[in-house]
Amino acid sequence: MELRWSSLDPAAVPAWTALVNLLAEADGTEEYYEAADLAEELEETGFSPATDSWAVWDGDRMVAHGQVHVGHTRDAEGRVRATLGGGVAPDHRGRGIGRELADQMERRAVELAGERHPGVPSYWRVDGGLEGSSARALWSRRGYEVVRFFNLLTRPLPGEPVALPDVPARLVSPAEGDEEAVRLAHNRAFADHWGTAPQAAGPWHDHWTARGNRMDLSTLALAPDGGVLAYVLAGQWVDRELYVNLVGTVPDARGRGLAAACLARTLRLAAATQAFDRVDLHVDSESPTGATRLYERLGFTVKKTFAAMQRDAGSGADEDAVGDQVPDAAE
Repeated sequence: MELRWSSLDPAAVPAWTALVNLLAEADGTEEYYEAADLAEELEETGFSPATDSWAVWDGDRMVAHGQVHVGHTRDAEGRVRATLGGGVAPDHRGRGIGRELADQMERRAVELAGERHPGVPSYWRVDGGLEGSSARALWSRRGYEVVRFFNLLTRPLPGEPVALPDVPARLVSPAEGDEEAVRLAHNRAFADHWGTAPQAAGPWHDHWTARGNRMDLSTLALAPDGGVLAYVLAGQWVDRELYVNLVGTVPDARGRGLAAACLARTLRLAAATQAFDRVDLHVDSESPTGATRLYERLGFTVKKTFAAMQRDAGSGADEDAVGDQVPDAAE
């Protein structure tokens, strides 16, 4: 049957959800989504589904999808990151769909980066999946290289009891009015982290107001004057699993155990609900703050390791490269 290409739209969300969750199972990423969460992605700041997304249909079944997201700010090197993501159903791989998706995403990424940041160099970032994955093979054939590894850590809930350390800060759950203060703290906390760029107000608002956030289980460490010193922001995307979206400490407050205290409070709150069987998070395996050691002290163990792959936009690709899959998006 001839395949039909379109963009993602609200009517496509049920089929898109089915495909994304199929890929999460087939490729071992565990990146499961509810339909309502994917629907939110279509409304993110600066993202136009008509030009920045793709859906490939075999009859009434979606068999591939893709998305492009271009940063609103520049990274520490003054460059712009374009994130490409998507996937092809296992039974439709080997037909050149992944190659065509990658071609179209790369072209659109260059175009959008030029519109948003004229004259600024850009690069493409993709999820290279697990070791031996077809995603990693595809992107390697297109000239991408592994530039970093990220660990998926997990901890059972309730698990071993967690002590709440005494720290020189007030621990509270975030309130609606804390959005901007936490954004500024986050930008300070991650200014020295690999591959990051400051969060602009619009995209940060999308994250802050996302349906899956669990602000009641998140934690801020506040200074006596109310300033944000550290934070743990948590969400729930699938049943009985808490996901830690962000953990950070501003540079001048590091070394006081604040991140550990925030995470310990969040774990205790989550365990008390009896609504979760585990808590997961992803962490840079080379985090400059030694974050993996912090998580291990709190009972987390490494479950899987994923690769981030990258290529300068418009350089190094073999135009005749072929592939069969692009990795599932997790933006």
